[in-house]
Amino acid sequence: MIKGNIAGIKDYILNELEEILKEKIEKEFFLKKELIFKISEISSKINKEISITVNRNGKIIDTNIGDNSSASIPNLSIKEKKLSGYRLIHTHPNGVSKLSDVDLSALIELRLDSIIAIGIDKAGNITGINFAFCKMKDNVLSYEEFTAKDITVVEEFNYLAKIQEIEKEMKDRVNDEDDKEYAILVGRESMESLLELKELGNACEIQTVDILLQKGKTIDKRFYIGQGKVSELSKLKQIRSANLIIFDEELSGIQIKNLEEVTNCKVIDRTYLILEIFARRAKSKEAKIQIKLAKLKYASARLIGLGTSLSRIGGGLGNRGAGETKLELDRRNIKDKISALKKELVKIKNTRTTQREKRENSGIGKISLVGYTNVGKSTLRNLIVKEYCDENTAKTENVLAKNMLFATLDTTIRVIRLNSNREVAFIDTVGFIRKLPHDLIEAFKSTLEEVIFSDVLIHVVDVSSGNLYQEISVVENVLKELEANDKPTILALNKTDLITEERLSEIKENLKKYTVIEISAKDNININTLLDHANSLLPDKTKEVEYLIPYSSTSVSSYLHSNSSILKEEFLADGIKIIALVDEKVYNKCEKFIVLS
Repeated sequence: MIKGNIAGIKDYILNELEEILKEKIEKEFFLKKELIFKISEISSKINKEISITVNRNGKIIDTNIGDNSSASIPNLSIKEKKLSGYRLIHTHPNGVSKLSDVDLSALIELRLDSIIAIGIDKAGNITGINFAFCKMKDNVLSYEEFTAKDITVVEEFNYLAKIQEIEKEMKDRVNDEDDKEYAILVGRESMESLLELKELGNACEIQTVDILLQKGKTIDKRFYIGQGKVSELSKLKQIRSANLIIFDEELSGIQIKNLEEVTNCKVIDRTYLILEIFARRAKSKEAKIQIKLAKLKYASARLIGLGTSLSRIGGGLGNRGAGETKLELDRRNIKDKISALKKELVKIKNTRTTQREKRENSGIGKISLVGYTNVGKSTLRNLIVKEYCDENTAKTENVLAKNMLFATLDTTIRVIRLNSNREVAFIDTVGFIRKLPHDLIEAFKSTLEEVIFSDVLIHVVDVSSGNLYQEISVVENVLKELEANDKPTILALNKTDLITEERLSEIKENLKKYTVIEISAKDNININTLLDHANSLLPDKTKEVEYLIPYSSTSVSSYLHSNSSILKEEFLADGIKIIALVDEKVYNKCEKFIVLS
């Protein structure tokens, strides 16, 4: 039966097309010249496209009449690991044989063996032949197009060998999918935000295969994006062979559920992705508990959409109690788990508070590094600890410094000695990011309290970033949420080696309301200046004290030289007279040698 736009087509032409359905192309041939001449002649007569669909045995399973610029495509089952097994041959009565975007999209979406376009003129003569095959390119299904003038060459083209080659490539990619995820990113805010989302995906070893930006501010309650975009997304997922869709904004549980049903693909949002990165990177017991807590809070708000199994947060949730629905049981279990994790965090927080109180009692100053993720904080931290830490132990070992978002999560505290001989606690914190999930900030508050109790903040920024000013604003907003935005702060302009002097001057002019110091953590440039300025901002808890140290206790003199600023030193008959600026710790340790006035 002839399908498509048959209105007005004379019966004898329909009968001729019905006869075509009985034709067969020998298996080893790509085309059959006589068949192509016949459909070209008919297509020219009616000035409409004609398409035929042929299986690998050479049997014609469908004949379709379109309008003068297109023909419908039959419904074919799509196979995940191989091509469909069908090639589509159609005419272009406008004389142009070049395959259209619609043709190429159909080739990829339906995973056709091939699509062939026959250009014909008004007299029915063939003007050219174009044909294309699917092709794996950068692990994404794309296409490869060929052009020919001689129909005999096309007829004898070894298409079966070509198909075997393509399916081998597809099989290799499919086998690889067990280890890799290929994602389409969807957002509506800006392309910059989506490019950052791509970097977040890279941090989870997720390969981005396409990006979809929705214009307009109207939020669809069912899908977040409009239905037209959902349809486009569904097709794009098929064309790009994606197995993951990531939204740049938070989705509700029901939106996730609806999107997964329509696209037949796993859907997550930016918040979930950040939580996943944190879960993979967390090393300490505290960080792991904090991540579990944030994940459970995220899941509890999306129970209906994510499904009651909650497999995404790991593990099952027990057996159903008598008279309880699965949803009620999940809610109760999540509530119990959240409560248990909070209790564990309280214990860790109490230990941290005790440690902090000891530092407070010692009078030691506290300097914290803060900044956007991937601005070079860890590199700066490693350099300063190496150069200024007295301890040659595991405590001075490097943290991971890598060009990726959230390379390190755990807060580290090391005691360093500044050029003034003053000891300070040097604290490195987790990097911030735009749209940092609120539950994550809440979960990490016990860790981030180190920032709250710091005396001075060094806000590290990447001057080479195209989003420099927005990143500064994000960090300031998080500090404000932590109520730590009123601390004495130095803006450390890092990576100055990556920009021109003109660009640096422009940035400094725009940031003139801040205290700025240019540095390069990689090349150890201006680090002394940075720390000297931080030292000048620390609260002055030192006092001037005069000591008289017997020659039998010269170790005390050495201790003072190492741990205080010596203002005056004299060697007297009864001992060494030293006037020094000391902190509370040194004062208490050397108290018995103080000369009372």
